Amino acid sequence: MKCLVTGGAGYVGSHVIISLLDAGHEVVILDNLSTGHLAAVPPGVRFWNIDLADARATRHAVSQEDWDVVFHFAALSSVSESVERPFYYLGQNTINSLNLIEACTDHGVKRFVFSSTAALFNGENHCESIADNAVIDPSSPYGDSKYFIERALIWADRICGMRSACLRYFNAAGADPLGRLGEDHRPETHLIPLTIDAALGLRPMLKIFGNDYHTPDGTCVRDYVHVTDLADAHIRVIDQLEHASVTYNLGNGRGFSNLEILQSVERVSGRKVPWEWADRRPGDPAILVADSSHIRQDTGWNPQYHDIDSIVETALRWRERHPHGYDSEPLSGNENVMLMKHGVGTY
Repeated sequence: MKCLVTGGAGYVGSHVIISLLDAGHEVVILDNLSTGHLAAVPPGVRFWNIDLADARATRHAVSQEDWDVVFHFAALSSVSESVERPFYYLGQNTINSLNLIEACTDHGVKRFVFSSTAALFNGENHCESIADNAVIDPSSPYGDSKYFIERALIWADRICGMRSACLRYFNAAGADPLGRLGEDHRPETHLIPLTIDAALGLRPMLKIFGNDYHTPDGTCVRDYVHVTDLADAHIRVIDQLEHASVTYNLGNGRGFSNLEILQSVERVSGRKVPWEWADRRPGDPAILVADSSHIRQDTGWNPQYHDIDSIVETALRWRERHPHGYDSEPLSGNENVMLMKHGVGTY
């Protein structure tokens, strides 16, 4: 297949790309590098440096090829920052996505895979795992922005015939088992890499936000799913789009508290993690655990990384080899990486 991937230089997007390449598909990456890394672009892959906020450039890029499927990962993704800057998040995520969706429908794209989020759900409303058809009640502007895009994709199907898969991740974690890619956000907000960095002495003392949630140990509980398992799910849903649009929750179906993550990092690394309590962060639900039975039944998806220590181990191994993240890697520098800037057709 010929695949266009927005946000392909980012964490989840880059892992999906190497899975697509491993399966023999052709990939073009569209990314503005605001949070992604050119060093995460595999050799030989075309890279177009475009911001989805530029509707003209986005339309031009989409029109360059007849895409079998478009994957959309490009977005702002910090829950806490979205609470601090609600209108910026709502505007950026929704308008940029609408620019892409409109360009795709106008160009006749038939299959679209969207990176959605568990932040659509308010964990206070759920005692058990959360099903695909659970009540949508975002506790942050970030979650609301993703829900708006899901609604736009419903209309893109009804009116324009573009079928979509909305994949709601519960916490993406880990790194490529072969060591090709890892997690490198600037700033980092995800618990596992923060805990690993604290254990390795790469950052100051870890902060655990909140100890008074209604959970067994008082800290937030999350469902962690390995990024390679996520990538597998993205490829499996493509065939589903031959029949209809779909929405799936993606997780392992088991929650781990913040303190359990800390303990896992200590077990796997053999190091003590320096840490301290901090106040709750706004927008953080107490518990978010996925019921992923729907996608398992429909596609045969079965996560290979079931226990938290195996997920942590892949993340730790990559970070030990790349203590400065992608800054320790050369920029792509590969002659086969081609650039298209601002939709002017320069490759």
